[in-house]
Amino acid sequence: MPGEASLRAGQYYAYPRNAFWPIVEALFAVAADAEYVQRCQALVSHGIAVWDVLESCIRSGSLDAAIESSSIVPNDFLGFFKRNPSIKAIYFNGSMAEQSYRRHVLPELPEPFNGIECTRLPSTSPANASYSFDRKLTHWRRIADEIKADGSREVR
Repeated sequence: MPGEASLRAGQYYAYPRNAFWPIVEALFAVAADAEYVQRCQALVSHGIAVWDVLESCIRSGSLDAAIESSSIVPNDFLGFFKRNPSIKAIYFNGSMAEQSYRRHVLPELPEPFNGIECTRLPSTSPANASYSFDRKLTHWRRIADEIKADGSREVR
């Protein structure tokens, strides 16, 4: 779920210390300070969608650890996959997203949707202080490498 700053702004990763947009800038040459719509369009042009595992939940503050597990409502991934049949991989921004997907979404998915490759990446949140920016970037580079290896898009 987006943190409080993101919810207020109506934008993913709006908290200034979150490393998501600087990582996107490093991988795809999308200026982290560009207008939000431009950043989102640039991701789509690279075949990347950003979507929450959870449609809603109750949480005080912005930390994933504060999510009340009984309040979790997952997003409609089956519908999303049917509308977007070219999805080849899912990358989770941290362990909570992966755990929520595996617990609340994956058991309900029929074939072939339950076979989509899933990879957890280190959270871009500043709360993940044990990972430096460079260490996060090294792990997140996998997305750009796989897009480039797919041959469908050039990544600089």
